[in-house]
Amino acid sequence: QVQMVESGGGLVQPGGALRLSCAASGSISRLDVMGWYRQAPGKERELVALMSNGGMTNYADFVKGRFTISRDSKNTVSLQMNSLKPEDTAVYYCYYSSGSPYWGQGTQVTVSS
Repeated sequence: QVQMVESGGGLVQPGGALRLSCAASGSISRLDVMGWYRQAPGKERELVALMSNGGMTNYADFVKGRFTISRDSKNTVSLQMNSLKPEDTAVYYCYYSSGSPYWGQGTQVTVSS
């Protein structure tokens, strides 16, 4: 089992920035992927960004150039979100997988003036 604890999120004006962080604990594998998904009201959960333990990244097209994912340590992942737009409003979920997927509890990000 893997447990994740997320932090960050909140309310920000359009054009602003936020940083999300997630720490995983439990049965952490040497080879894994961590990252972020998001789900807006009435929409399906979608990929935001992923990063392998080896440093390979995968970004959704709609965040390229605005969001940056990083692995601050073996079991932590952060998402720096810049130039936020109202359409970025969603619940953001931390993701971990070394075969089986695990999810954080989600943190709300609201972009509004």
